[in-house]
Amino acid sequence: MSLIVKNKRAFFDYEILDTLEAGVVLTGQEAKSAKTGGMQLTGSFARIAGGEAVLLNAHIKPYKHASGLESYDPNQTRKLLLHKKEIDRLTGRIQEKGLTLIPLEAYTVRGRVKIKIGVGRSKKKLDKRESIKKRETNIKIQRATRRAIG
Repeated sequence: MSLIVKNKRAFFDYEILDTLEAGVVLTGQEAKSAKTGGMQLTGSFARIAGGEAVLLNAHIKPYKHASGLESYDPNQTRKLLLHKKEIDRLTGRIQEKGLTLIPLEAYTVRGRVKIKIGVGRSKKKLDKRESIKKRETNIKIQRATRRAIG
């Protein structure tokens, strides 16, 4: 497994309750661009529409060595590959109040691009402040232990 991109903002803005791996339908030039680091998940989200899971607002830069890119839309809607049971389970989960599907990271498995999708609940401002405080105290503890050891 080779990590392509991680959506750090999703972990800050959402409380992740469940995760799931999904394949993504990409064209050849999109796959090459994603594998070379031309993909961004910040601000993107997933949705269940017509019995299919789709990824919206994920940005994949045009591959610089590809031809015929005049009509290419980097933020186009992309289909996610999931089993019917997984789609049904996600549909039931996101019908709960305040839950949404967020792409957390993209990576390759045996040459194929996969997306880790999380079912998350939006954090309130107070929760975000608590996350910042926890992170800062962990950093202070790590620094103190490094000084004590070294």
